[in-house]
Amino acid sequence: MNNKSTRLAIVNKNTLETRKSVDFDDYFISGALQTSLEFHELIAIFSNKIQSLIPHSGYEYRNKLFDLNINNGIITRNYFSYALKFEYQELGEIKLMRNQRFQQTEIQKLEALLMLLFYPLRNATLYRQALQMAYTDPLTKVNNRTTFNDVITRELQLARRNNRHLSLVFLDIDHFKILNDNHGHACGDFALSSVANTLRLAVRATDIVFRYGGEEFVIVLSDTPKAGAEIIAERIRNEINKQSLVYGDTILDITASLGISTLQAEDTTTTLVERADHAMYLAKQNGRNRVQVA
Repeated sequence: MNNKSTRLAIVNKNTLETRKSVDFDDYFISGALQTSLEFHELIAIFSNKIQSLIPHSGYEYRNKLFDLNINNGIITRNYFSYALKFEYQELGEIKLMRNQRFQQTEIQKLEALLMLLFYPLRNATLYRQALQMAYTDPLTKVNNRTTFNDVITRELQLARRNNRHLSLVFLDIDHFKILNDNHGHACGDFALSSVANTLRLAVRATDIVFRYGGEEFVIVLSDTPKAGAEIIAERIRNEINKQSLVYGDTILDITASLGISTLQAEDTTTTLVERADHAMYLAKQNGRNRVQVA
């Protein structure tokens, strides 16, 4: 019979204080786990350090909060896993795999060793959350302008180095000021969040969405020529146009104007951005709810 089990490991500060009396210095696990704030490195270190104590052929770590799925080694049908939780904070699930059944003495030893992993995972969680707050727009939950400035520089360099296309789509919600004036800023925030969600669903997995400022968004389309960018921009425009948003007793018909620029030989990040921004304003001047190519 296969040895399959998932247990919930919950610890609090008192539990961790108790475990400090146990001497794991010989295995250098605790010290090694203090060297990184990256999830994949922490799990790899933990697996490596306990290998002599609890032999296993592979491991898997999942963290729904950050959409992480980390695995390494040989995947087997026989496994033992723990859903990890510190106080009220979910820390993911770790799974160890091998062909032989895990013995009860090994399970008990693993439960003791897992105590050393809680604080490093908690610190990694706090670190990742801090990064997300720094680079994510709090209202729309998409990337912010600071992130865009970093990404567009990197993407332009990659496009030049690999001789690939790069396109930008600038988007502005039509008549947004009127919406705010007539229905209030809370309604405006609702519209912004709704449009951001539509963008996330309309773009490809490789595309990156940013809130540029106010009611403006920008989408970075790596390895995408002008024709491909037009198709994506038109799909976005159509998805926004066909939806009616219900805010209280108000039905909002939202449209957007979009501008496209595609990397040219003489472009810098500044000129690439300026051409997409200019194309977006031309779309507004030409009647709104349309796509304009620079």
